[in-house]
This record gives sequence, C-alpha cells and structure tokens, in this order.
Amino acid sequence: MLRIKKNDIVMVTSGKDKGKTGKIIRVFTQESRVLVEGINLVKKHVRRTQENQKGGIIQIERPVSVSNVMPFCKNCNRPVRIGVNINKDTTKSRICKR
Repeated sequence: MLRIKKNDIVMVTSGKDKGKTGKIIRVFTQESRVLVEGINLVKKHVRRTQENQKGGIIQIERPVSVSNVMPFCKNCNRPVRIGVNINKDTTKSRICKR
C-alpha cells in the first residue's frame, strides 16, 4: 500500500537529486514509482514534425522509485513518515508521525 498520493510534497532521500523537494504529478502503483515535478530530469531528443515545428533536445521528468522519496512536512520542515488516524465519525485522515 502506497501512503504517497498525488499533489503531496515529497523530498528525495537518495540518488542524484538527493535533498530536493517537489510535488507529485502522477503515481504508478503497479511499478511502485512516482513522477515528481522537477526531479530526475533527463534529456530527450525530439525530431522535427508537423506538430512540433521546432525539434531539438528537451528535458522531461522520469519516474522515481517510491523507496527513494519521503513525504515532506511543512510544520516539521523535514521528511517524515505518514500515519493514518481514524476519526470519531469513521473517516481517515493522514497525520505526521512526529
């Protein structure tokens, strides 16, 4: 079960972008990977076509493994683990473990 959801702010804990934070754009549950805004940028060579009049080299984001990111708590100002709290009206809310 992934405790990371779309639009969460996460911090990269390992790899070439270690220490950077970004917002999750998309979650790939089957592969256990997430697409984070501005993280793991790679260069892609694009051919000139009818739709893309200007070809060249562009930078795109590639998915990162879920094990390499942690949710970032704005109150604690550090990466944290997420817990689930069950309220009195049986609704679940996600909380910071710290």
